[in-house]
This record gives sequence, structure tokens and C-alpha cells, in this order.
Amino acid sequence: MTLSTSTATNRERLKAIIRERSFSDDREMTLASGRRSWVYFNMKPTMLDPEGAFLLGELILDAVSDLHVDYVGGMEIGCVPIVSFVAAASFRRSGEPALRAFFVRKKPKDHGTQSRIEGLAPGESLAGRRVVMVEDVTTTGGSILDAINQVQQAGADITGVLTIVDRREGAREALAEKGLTLTALFTADEFTEKK
Repeated sequence: MTLSTSTATNRERLKAIIRERSFSDDREMTLASGRRSWVYFNMKPTMLDPEGAFLLGELILDAVSDLHVDYVGGMEIGCVPIVSFVAAASFRRSGEPALRAFFVRKKPKDHGTQSRIEGLAPGESLAGRRVVMVEDVTTTGGSILDAINQVQQAGADITGVLTIVDRREGAREALAEKGLTLTALFTADEFTEKK
């Protein structure tokens, strides 16, 4: 993918924000996958930073613009801010709700609709809709694959999977087994390489 000057500039600025607010390599941590690592990304400080949120919305929208999707979604809780600001960025660019958002619960609530897929209005369905799935940090792909299974059961056509940071620890391969391609804004080694 060739980046436009503004996209390349936005990417470099976002990388600096992630390095400052969301990256750690000073102690060993347990990842969501259960693995332990000295390289850790807590993307919430970047996603909840005003500039970080803006840049993520712009860069993700740039990355998925050729996919012609109807919805953006992913697994709670990491994807909730992401899908929110991507949907808002799509409205800002087009002046209409060009890209709607949803998220998948890890388990259904014991009240209300008891649905695992949240964000759809009454009568709204993902059936036959083109969807891109997003995640904040991808390791083995377990969480995003669970969300993908739920969305496919709802009848959606998954057209792509995008992550902010790919740790390169098996997710790409796991998604490829399902015929899906993982696109990453960044890889973990971009933050661990010595300058």
C-alpha cells in the first residue's frame, strides 16, 4: 500500500502517540492470549486521546476505503472506541452515515435483547452486509475469530480484518485459514527496533 503524504504524516504522528502513551517494554506482562511478553501495548490511552482517536479514525478509514463496506465492528471492549470514531470519521467525510458500527459482546447480557451483537437498530441486520472487523492489538487472533464467527452467523460478508498493532504471533495465519487477510497499521517490531 502506497501512503499519501497526509496519510504517511498521520501514521508517523500516531506511531509517536502509541509509543508515548500505549507501549511498554520495561516489565513482563500477561497478554489476553495468556502468553507472557516484555512487549506490551495498552491501546486505550491512545484510543482515548483526542489526537490519537482522530488519527485512528482517519487512518482506518483510509485503509478500508477500497473495501466498500457497510459496517465496521469487532470484539468488545477494545473495538468499541475504534468503531465509534471510524463511523464518525466516515460521516465527516461523506456527510451521511457511510459506515455504520457495531460490536460483539464476549457473552450476551442476561437481560434486554440478550444479543451478542450490539449497535444495530430494531429491524437492522448484518445479513448480506459487507463488514470489516477491527481490533486494537492482535496476537493469536482468538478474540477477533470469535467475533468473526458471531458476525458470520448473523449473515455478514467479512471483507477484511484490520488491527492497529499486529504482534505477529499467529493471528495472520489463523485468519488466513478462514480465507481472511489481516491488515495492520503497525507491527510490534516497529516499536521494538532500535534506532
